[in-house]
Order: sequence, then structure tokens, then C-alpha cells
Amino acid sequence: MDTNIVTIDLGLRSYDIYIGSGLLYRFADYVPMELEGVKTYIVTDTNVESDAQRVQSQLLDAGAACAEILVLPAGEQTKSFTKVDKITDWLFDNGVSRDSVLIAVGGGVIGDITGFCASITMRGIQYIQVPTTLLSQVDSSVGGKTGINTRKGKNLVGSFYQPVAVIADIDTLKTLPKRELLAGYAEVLKYGLIRDAAFFNWLVKNGTDVCDLNETDVAYAIEESTKAKAMLVQSDEREQGQRALLNLGHTFGHALETAAGYDGRLLHGEAVAIGMVMAFDLSVRMKICERADLESVEKHLGDIGLPTRASYLQPALTASVDELLKIMSRDKKVEKGKLRFIVTNGIGDAFIEDAVPEKLVRAVLEESLGGKGRSGKTNIKKSFDDYGVKGLWKSVFSSHS
Repeated sequence: MDTNIVTIDLGLRSYDIYIGSGLLYRFADYVPMELEGVKTYIVTDTNVESDAQRVQSQLLDAGAACAEILVLPAGEQTKSFTKVDKITDWLFDNGVSRDSVLIAVGGGVIGDITGFCASITMRGIQYIQVPTTLLSQVDSSVGGKTGINTRKGKNLVGSFYQPVAVIADIDTLKTLPKRELLAGYAEVLKYGLIRDAAFFNWLVKNGTDVCDLNETDVAYAIEESTKAKAMLVQSDEREQGQRALLNLGHTFGHALETAAGYDGRLLHGEAVAIGMVMAFDLSVRMKICERADLESVEKHLGDIGLPTRASYLQPALTASVDELLKIMSRDKKVEKGKLRFIVTNGIGDAFIEDAVPEKLVRAVLEESLGGKGRSGKTNIKKSFDDYGVKGLWKSVFSSHS
């Protein structure tokens, strides 16, 4: 297939996103600088070390002075100060210089922490994103957000620092566990829910093919997602305004992730799926969104095989509504003491709102934690059992409320 290119136009910080099949075998062709004599460093995780080795081979064949690899544990807990210290020590031990290039080969965790380390090493060295998960290809690798988690919350320490290229090889998705692939799909769906009802409708018809990695459909979904993100990043690079729309569902989702302790019970995309349903629920309670739109979103997520409420989590969250609200109060999206939410007038019509009554937020959290059904049966249990994570989620079968 042809390589699709989406450009992020940020003046001197502009870069291209390359989307296609087999790109890791032509990696040097997409690197926007001369590699001869350049020191390069690759950060990856235990899940995709073989992909990192393909990149290493390409770099050395292109004349790089070195192409060292650091392999970190897979999982959200890697996004920590401890691992930042490990990465930066490794770079200095191996002779990093201002003209070196750091390369992130992995999912969102590796991309976020590697980008952050690039931004603080010698006050900034060049880095390249090589996203290997659907979530990272459509979201976290694009736009320059970098960061790590703390005990107080998700992504609370970080920087805006743009890569010099994003190289998204869709072949890397073929080795993903189905659960990881579905988690990435939640971020794809987000773009339809924010501003593009036609894309949402396309996903309702073709989402299963995307998740089955039909080459044409998955490439289209990634390209449309990155184009949508590019438009928002170009107009609001540092998230002072409309870029915040990309956080649809994330205020709720990040709180759930923090409460779960990043222990593997809840992947980021799963938290976003639950959070987007909660955002639509909040919008219905605010009387600005039709319940039919909420039910359409919840049904589609359930049909795909994603969780739609916090009560699916097993073992169950022990956090109370008050504790979740406290976590949310530390969210980066708090401004002047007010927590901003992304709410919606309907599918494809999201906006930013900072005057949401706390009682409505409480009601949304209580319903999601309690698991009372709104839109009938879902196939959550079947999907997760089929994908080898039996027992991770409990089934919730209830009648329309």
C-alpha cells in the first residue's frame, strides 16, 4: 500500500506523520535528517523489542555512529520519575550529545516518557516517534504532549515538545493483543464524537473491520484521526483553547486510572471509553444532549467489546465518589479552581464547559460505579472472554432504565 502523509504545520516545528505498511523496513527513508555519524538512541519496551531491533538495523545501515537500545518494562507504571532517571543516566553513560537523536519505539507509555526525556536532556534533543499501538498511532504520538504519572494523578509532570517525525507502521498492530487494539479504538472513536458525526457513522459500519486490521480500513481510520488531531494542534499547540476537546472522556477516565493504581485492570483506552460514556451521560443530565446519542455511543462501544462503565472493573474499584472527585480536582484541566469538562450537544458537537454543577458529576460517577444499565445488554463479557482476559471484567446485563 502507499504511504500516507499527514503534516503537522507548526512553522519551524512542523513535521510529517507517515502511515503505511512495512515502514520499519524502510525506516531511514522517513528520517528527516542525515544519519551519517549521528549518535542515535532507541527506547522501547519488552513487548516490541524486535521492532526496535529493526529500527536499529536501519539506523546502522544508514551510517549512524551508534544505535543503542534501552528496553523498559511494558505497562503504565513505567511512566515514572524512576524510569526518567534510568533513561537519562543511560543516555549520558552512552555519550549523548546535543545533535543526538532519541527514538521512541512502542506505545503511548514509551512515547510519552521518551518524549519527556528528550525535552529535558541537554535542554532538548531531537526525537522521533515510532508508535506501535493503535492508540499511540492515532493519538499520543501526535501533537507533542509528553509526560509521566505521579501518585497524585496521570500525566501531571510533562512538557509540550514536538517530535521531528512520526513513523506509524500499521504492520506493528498485527502482534497486539486484542485488548490493546480495542483500547486504541476508543481514541479513534473520540474523533468522530468530538467534531465529525460522519466519521462516527463510518465507524459504526466499519469499526469491526478496523479492529480486525483490514488494511484499507485501519489505514483510513488512522489517517482521519491524525488529520483531526493535526487541525486542533495547529490551531492550539499548547492547549489553551480548542485542543482541549481532545480530552473528551479523559477527565473521568484519568481519575479511574489513578484510582486503579495503573495495575493493569484498566488500560488507558478502556478508561477513555468509560469516560466518554460518562461525558455523554453528563451532557444528557445537563439537558444539552439527546439520550439517543448517549445510547448510540454506549451501544457501539459495547458492540466493539469495550467497557462502558466503571462497574465492569474487576476487582472492583475501592475508591468512593468523593475520592474520585478529589483526584479530578488535581487534574491538569482545572483552571481558577474550576474543573473543565468536555461535554456535547450531540455526536460530533463537543465543546468545553467549566460551569458544570458538582451534583451532576456526582450522579454520573455514582451511576457508572453502580453499573445500572441504560441501553440494554452488551457483549462485553463475550468479547473479553474471547480475547483471553476472562474474569477481568464482570458482565452487566440489565434492562433499559
